[in-house]
Amino acid sequence: MAHYDAIFKHGTVVNQDGTHPADIGIRGGRIAALGSLSADSADNVTDCTGLHILPGVIDTQVHFREPGLEHKEDLATGSLSAVMGGVTGVFEMPNTNPLTTTRETFADKIRRAGLPGALAHRVELGI
Repeated sequence: MAHYDAIFKHGTVVNQDGTHPADIGIRGGRIAALGSLSADSADNVTDCTGLHILPGVIDTQVHFREPGLEHKEDLATGSLSAVMGGVTGVFEMPNTNPLTTTRETFADKIRRAGLPGALAHRVELGI
């Protein structure tokens, strides 16, 4: 019998093996077990009956619009929104003002994307 910080019970897990019912045990902020954890305990147990649990999603086309069009979106709010929606990585498109089409604007975008947080960024260079 194992003990976890948290267990997500009775969820439908979607991963590389397909879609299947499973429990997820979390220890130290990481997935420690996947499968039937009915005999195990946890500090927090969440019933996920009827819910699908997916791994982090990578969004391959986001438009954070920084620099120049921050009134539409910026790196900070776009990144936070992505993480809150389960997105763990993004490919950020070059449609900004100025456009990300030169070594200098690309370097500026990389500097701006150096935000602390849980989201991996990929910056695309427009040509």
